Amino acid sequence: MGASLKELNTTARYVIDSFPVAVCRNCRIPRCRLLKGKAYHGYNEAKKEYFYGFKVQLMVTGDNQPVDYFITAGSFHDSTAFQAMQLDLPEGSELYADSAYTDYEQEDLYAECDQIYLKTHRKKNSLRPDQPYEKFLKNTFRKPVEAVFSQITNLFPRKIHAVTPQGFLPKVFLFILAFSIDTCLEVIPVWRVPV
Repeated sequence: MGASLKELNTTARYVIDSFPVAVCRNCRIPRCRLLKGKAYHGYNEAKKEYFYGFKVQLMVTGDNQPVDYFITAGSFHDSTAFQAMQLDLPEGSELYADSAYTDYEQEDLYAECDQIYLKTHRKKNSLRPDQPYEKFLKNTFRKPVEAVFSQITNLFPRKIHAVTPQGFLPKVFLFILAFSIDTCLEVIPVWRVPV
């Protein structure tokens, strides 16, 4: 389904970002049976809070339709997870990301080999500072992905019940898939055939 949505994306513009999926509340971490270890302790910069669970790297089109995802432990940095992902984007695509995805070597490699242009939001002390118009474009294209995260997490129940991580992760995937199908049905008109 993701490959079909990539073919239908005429703008060749994509956005990548991450959101946390907590397994339990912070006060219940010592009693959590689903996960063990400090690898699952993560920090959510947007909400300024710690969580215990997984981090989902989600790639969406310019129309906010999910086309690819990658799930890591909560402590993994976004740039580390991005290096582990395999980008299967068409040539000439632009991938917008926040400053957590800054990796100059990988940026140059994608541009040279695959003609995929990684457009990360730059900090003030960046080695490759942005022009004012570039900052404006990056902020404009990158911000709507946060609304996608809130819409996906609104589909989650109060607690996702699972006994093992292998049972938890498919449920997270199914929520992403349900959101993706729902957005496809809104965009693609369904023709009704009279009976």
